[in-house]
Amino acid sequence: MTLTRQFTHLVISGLVVSSIMAASCSNANPLQETSFTFSGYIKADAMVSQYSDGTLGSGSIGRDFYIPSLTPTGGVKESAQFDAHIKQSRFRFTTTTLLSNNDKITGVLEFDFHTTPDGNERVSNSYQPRIRHAFLKYNNWLIGQTWSTFQDVRTLPESLDFIGVTDGTVFVRQTMLKYTSGAFEVSLENPETTVSPFGGNGRIVTDDNSVPDLAARYTFNQAWGHVAVAGLVRQLAYENKQNGNDIDSAEVGYGLSITSKIKLGEDDLRIMANIGTGLGRYIALNAVNGAVLDANNELDAINVRGLTLAYRHFWDEKWRSTFSYAVFSADNDTTLTGVNVLKETYSVRANILYSPAPELTFGAEYAYAQKTLESNIDGDMNRLQFSAKYAF
Repeated sequence: MTLTRQFTHLVISGLVVSSIMAASCSNANPLQETSFTFSGYIKADAMVSQYSDGTLGSGSIGRDFYIPSLTPTGGVKESAQFDAHIKQSRFRFTTTTLLSNNDKITGVLEFDFHTTPDGNERVSNSYQPRIRHAFLKYNNWLIGQTWSTFQDVRTLPESLDFIGVTDGTVFVRQTMLKYTSGAFEVSLENPETTVSPFGGNGRIVTDDNSVPDLAARYTFNQAWGHVAVAGLVRQLAYENKQNGNDIDSAEVGYGLSITSKIKLGEDDLRIMANIGTGLGRYIALNAVNGAVLDANNELDAINVRGLTLAYRHFWDEKWRSTFSYAVFSADNDTTLTGVNVLKETYSVRANILYSPAPELTFGAEYAYAQKTLESNIDGDMNRLQFSAKYAF
């Protein structure tokens, strides 16, 4: 039995079992009711990419969607590359149960097909599903995996690319314990530290953190839109005493994020400004690590910043466009990191989308991106993307 059939069988079996359990509970207690919803979208993408200084090999995730750190630099220009896939397609299961105490509990399980290791384009183009969200909500509490509280999802612009303004935005999903009270949110989230070795040229994923990351957000909602202010405090840690090593270092990382979506009639303007030290994996898809080791095997946190501006314009009720700009930069101490590390990336993009009905969208998008190293060697990407999306 193939993985897809196994997964489908598992999902269907799970729904049947859940329905039976819900019915049994309902018979035992008539006050308990469970409702199920299934939503998501089917999306097909086709894109042509041209790189000025090298190429991305077959199977590279950078050919599926834009990742700032993967723009080639210092290589030889090759011909344009064409790719087509359905990996962004996703499906979401949501349950809501009315408990015997008249409280409600909600469960969410969502999958897509990006970044999975298996599957290729040679014969079947098969790809494994991966978990995006898996959480429960009870009263003011959320437990499970979803968007980091440090991230403002409502400010992400409409893009054919998976993220689009990747350079300038915070983008993280992880397991957390979250409390919400009105416009205020605070959470303890799963930690992880990425470290550059002394001299650069690599990434160490340590998993040596002893405390969770702390994130908080307050959102000011108004008739014209919203402004959100978020903060993050995290531990950067690396310990390695194996094979003659003597590394045991910790550093504090912190960040500030100010985001806003401003309504301009039918149009809107979206702004994201992020700054911090040791943000690492929280911004630009870990374009720069959270810290670098010095000659004494001590961690030195890296300062970073990111900015995004996006304007969406409705030409009429069926046609719309988004124009965006995103930039990321890092303050590397080149005496520690060397000069072959990322210094800055930026990208601009413009799209045109047509929706004959709210559930169906066809679009085209052009993107230009540039990456610069501390050595001032740079490279750029030109990409034209086409998409068809059916949401349900």
